[in-house]
Amino acid sequence: MDKFRMIFQFLQSNQESFMNGICGIMAFASAQMYSAFDFNCPCLPCYNLAYGLGILLVPAFILFLLGFVLNNNVSMLAEEWRRPRGQRGKDPAVLRYMFCSMAQRAMIAPVVWISVTLLDGKCITCAFCTSVPVETLGNASHSGLSQGEMKRVLARIPCKDIYDGQELIANEVAIRYLRCISQALGWCFVLLMTTLAFLVRSLRPCFTQAAFLKSRYWSHYIDIERKLFDETCAEHARSFAKVCIQQFFEGMSTDLAAAHCHPPRKAPADAGEAAKKLLGITDQGTMNTALKNWHRCKPPLHLHPPALPGGNGWAGEEQPPTHPPVPRREMAAYYSRV
Repeated sequence: MDKFRMIFQFLQSNQESFMNGICGIMAFASAQMYSAFDFNCPCLPCYNLAYGLGILLVPAFILFLLGFVLNNNVSMLAEEWRRPRGQRGKDPAVLRYMFCSMAQRAMIAPVVWISVTLLDGKCITCAFCTSVPVETLGNASHSGLSQGEMKRVLARIPCKDIYDGQELIANEVAIRYLRCISQALGWCFVLLMTTLAFLVRSLRPCFTQAAFLKSRYWSHYIDIERKLFDETCAEHARSFAKVCIQQFFEGMSTDLAAAHCHPPRKAPADAGEAAKKLLGITDQGTMNTALKNWHRCKPPLHLHPPALPGGNGWAGEEQPPTHPPVPRREMAAYYSRV
C-alpha cells in the first residue's frame, strides 16, 4: 500500500506530465484501435458516404470527449464557471486558458485517429467511390446504364468480390485514385495540425505575454486552492470523526463503569489534538454552512497583513523623542570651556 500511495502522490504532484502521458497513450491506442478495426464498407449508394465519414469522425469525437473525461480539471473548470460571483470575481480569460489547455491535450488522440484513417484511405474510398470521374478514368463510351445503375455499380468498388463494373472502370484504378486523394488530404491535415500547434504553443505567449502569464498563474492558483481545500476538508473530517467516535466510546465506558463499578479509562492524548484541528466547527449544521459559503462567496484574493505588536519598539509604541544633532564647532567650544 505504501508503494501505491507514493505512486499516487507522485502523480498528483506531476499532474501535467501525467496528463501528457495519458494523452500520448490515448494517441497510441487510437492508432492501434484502427489497425485492429475490421473495416467493412456496405457497398451501397445510400450508406457508403455515411459509413465512411462516420468511421472517420465519430471515433475521433469519442476520443475527444474521452480526453476531457480523463482530465481532472474538467470538474474544476465547470465549478468555477457555474459558481456564483460572491466576493470573488470570475476572470473569463482564466476560464478560456483552462479550457484551451484541456482542449489541446484532448485533441491529440482524435488528430492521430483522423491522420491514420486518411493515410490508410479506406474511409475515403468507401465514402466517395460513387464520385469517381468515369469520363476521365474509365470507359466514357460505355452506355446502357442509367445514373442510378452507374452509382450502384460504382458503390461496389471497395468490395472486390462483388464488383462487376470492370468494363465501366477498373477496380484497381478507382481505388488508387481515391487512395491518393485520401493520403494527400491526410498529409495536409497533419501539416495543418502541426502548424496550428506551433502557432498556439510558440507565438501566442509572444503577443500576449502579460495576459498569458496572468491566466496561467491564476489557473494554477485555482487548481492548488482546490487541492488544499480538499486536503483541509479531509483533515477536518478525519478529526471530526475521531472526536465523535472518541466521545461515543467515552459515553459507553461511563455507562459500563456505572453499571459494573469500574473506573472509566482515561481518554488518549490524540483526541485532544484532533479537537484542536476542528477550528471551532463542531457540528453538522455549521460545517454545511461553511461549505455552502465557500461555494457561494469565496474569500476575496486580498491578503490582509497581520497587525504588528505594540511593545518592544514595534509599531504602535511611542518612541522617545530624538534631539537634533549638535554641530561639531559648538561641541569643541564646550569641551574647551570644560
